[in-house]
Amino acid sequence: MNHNNKPILSSARKIYLKKTHQTNFFIILCKIILILGLIGLWEIAGTLGWIDSFIMSQPSRIIRCILDLYEQKTLFEHIGVSCLETIVGFLLGTFIGTFIAALLWWSPFISKVLEPYLVILNALPKVALGPIIIVWVGAGQKAIIIMALAISLIVTILEVLHGFDETDSEKIKLMRAMGATQWQIFRYLIFPANIPTIINSLKINVGLSWVGVIMGEFLVSKAGIGYLIVYGSQVFQMDLVMASVVILTCAAAIMYQGIVLLQKFLIKHIH
Repeated sequence: MNHNNKPILSSARKIYLKKTHQTNFFIILCKIILILGLIGLWEIAGTLGWIDSFIMSQPSRIIRCILDLYEQKTLFEHIGVSCLETIVGFLLGTFIGTFIAALLWWSPFISKVLEPYLVILNALPKVALGPIIIVWVGAGQKAIIIMALAISLIVTILEVLHGFDETDSEKIKLMRAMGATQWQIFRYLIFPANIPTIINSLKINVGLSWVGVIMGEFLVSKAGIGYLIVYGSQVFQMDLVMASVVILTCAAAIMYQGIVLLQKFLIKHIH
């Protein structure tokens, strides 16, 4: 240790860390080169006529389309609508799913009774429920949010419940031998031990919630990214369709990175 209480690294350790940093940098560089290469190839293919740019679009046309939406002052309106619906459905699916998983863990009898039904509901194509949901709650944002909730809820329940059930049984027996109540076991062992599982379900729910929202906007919407995709396909504006897909990809990636940052924050403060 030096005078600043920092560990002194050996030369071998320094070499290892240097190689690790170089490898990570090279991986990031390759990712950037790959995506830029694909975008460049797409642009060249459209310019030289290798592909029909009217059907397949191309990066320059997509950028112009996004700028047109921005100039029309509708870009952020559509993004905001879809993001709001996704975040609400995402949070509801995570919290309600975790709560139901906790109840099922609390009562193994109820868990065994409901397990086959949960599996069947998870296998059910949720798009089939779209028209039913619209009839039940009406054609609006509520139907879209419920669609997102329906897709993410069952997956969350099954994922988190599996984590709860797989918690170290020896630790549970030890806590019970020491007189711990069911609530104390859940609070001090089950829930903390499964924070990584819950974070993993959050990562899964990001994609599932977006799927639910876009499916809902396909069926009933007056604004949103899904609305732009449907409208663009109806009037055969493929530039608008591809631009909407790009916007959707960026929005989903940003939400996913938010979950990754949350995971790093929790790991840092838990440990």
